[in-house]
Amino acid sequence: MRRGRFGESGRRVVIEERLQGPEVTLLAFTDGETVRLCPASQDHKALYDGGEGPNTGGMGAYSPVPFLDPDLVSRLEKDVLQRTVAGMAAEGIPFRGVLYAGMMLTEDGPYVLEFNCRLGDPEAQVILPCLESDFAALALACAQGNLAQQPWVWRDEAAVCVVLAAHGYPGEPRKGDVIQGLDETGHVPGMPNVQVFHAGTRWDSDKGWVTNGGRILNVVARGPSLAGARETVYAAIEKIHFDGMHFRRDIAAAAAG
Repeated sequence: MRRGRFGESGRRVVIEERLQGPEVTLLAFTDGETVRLCPASQDHKALYDGGEGPNTGGMGAYSPVPFLDPDLVSRLEKDVLQRTVAGMAAEGIPFRGVLYAGMMLTEDGPYVLEFNCRLGDPEAQVILPCLESDFAALALACAQGNLAQQPWVWRDEAAVCVVLAAHGYPGEPRKGDVIQGLDETGHVPGMPNVQVFHAGTRWDSDKGWVTNGGRILNVVARGPSLAGARETVYAAIEKIHFDGMHFRRDIAAAAAG
C-alpha cells in the first residue's frame, strides 16, 4: 500500500470474516431455466506445494472431487445454482451460459466465495476433456433455451491439470525462454492421453515455442482414476523443460490418496 502497487484499488482495506475449509468449484450450463451441473473440481491457488507462497491465478486442478458428498452437491445445485438462475430470471435479467460458483466448505456449512459468468481456469481444463456430449450443441442450446433436450454425457474418468509457470511468476515473468519437449503442434509427442493447453507461449520461427507470459502451459491428463491421471501428467511434464520453469508437484495428491 505504501508503494501504491495496486493503484487506487489499494488505498482501502476491506476486513471480512475469515473462512476456513476446502474450496471447490461447481460449473453449470444454463439456458436461463434449466441448470446442468458439471463434475466438481478443485483448484490449487498457492504457488508452492502444501498451499504455501503467494496466491496465483491457479497452479493446477483436478476433477472429480472424491471428498465431496453427493447429497451436498445436490443441495448446492438446488439451493445455490438453481436459485440464482431462477432469481435472475425473476428479476428480468435471465442468465444463459456457464455459471461458475466458487464454494468453501466450512464447519458451519458451505459458503459461496464468488460467482463468475464463464468457465474457470484451470478448472475448465479438467472438466471439458471428460465431456462426451457436443460442447457446441450445448452452447447453442443455452443460447436458444432448449438445454433440457440436449444429451448430457460424461466419461467415467478423472483428469488432472498442472500449470507450468515462468520464472518470476506471479510477479513480473521472464519471457523468451525456449520450451523444449513439445512438437510443432504444441503437444508432447507419443502421449495421446495428454493435452497441452497453451496459456503464455509464442511460436518463434527460429527457436520454436518460447515463453510469453506468466502461466505458460496447462498440462492435462485423463485416466481411470485420479492416481492414474496424476502419474500420466507428471510423466508428461518430465519431458518438458524451459529455463525458470516451476510447478507444483502435489496437485491432486491428497485426493488421489
